[in-house]
Amino acid sequence: MNQDPLTLYKLIVMYMLDRVAFPLTQAQVFEFILDREYTTFLTLQQAISELTGTGLINAKSIRNRTHLELTEEGRQTLDFFSNRISPSIKEDINKYFKENEFELRNEVSIYSNYYKSTTGEYETALVIREKEIELVNIKLSVPTEDIAAGICDKWEANSQEIYSHIVKKLF
Repeated sequence: MNQDPLTLYKLIVMYMLDRVAFPLTQAQVFEFILDREYTTFLTLQQAISELTGTGLINAKSIRNRTHLELTEEGRQTLDFFSNRISPSIKEDINKYFKENEFELRNEVSIYSNYYKSTTGEYETALVIREKEIELVNIKLSVPTEDIAAGICDKWEANSQEIYSHIVKKLF
């Protein structure tokens, strides 16, 4: 049975999102698929755009990253069509997650963002999640966007150390 290659790439993306219990960043999906030369950047971008457009996946932009999650409709679609993904591709994906799950999870478990509040100050949100549990959720109000952006960057680089310090001081 011949199938549209774009359909296969959509199924691969949905299969990847279904195999993890946390959102993947668009960059993580791109890295896996493009490193294996399954398709080109533009074709993969089109596949993800169509998946979000039809509601099969959700894309949420947080600062400079886009987080992707499979919707319930996407999960049902994948259940129906997953037999169209070759066993070797499924094996590649499963092996990739087995070898890289900790690093992939760590990338999306640390969250930082900022926005301008109604008072004119900038509010930063700094979060560490493990699975569905928020271990830390810190909000800071700062006077400028540059400071807010700097705090977010430093949080992403040093969050484990900061968390460890907080725990030592409080316990």
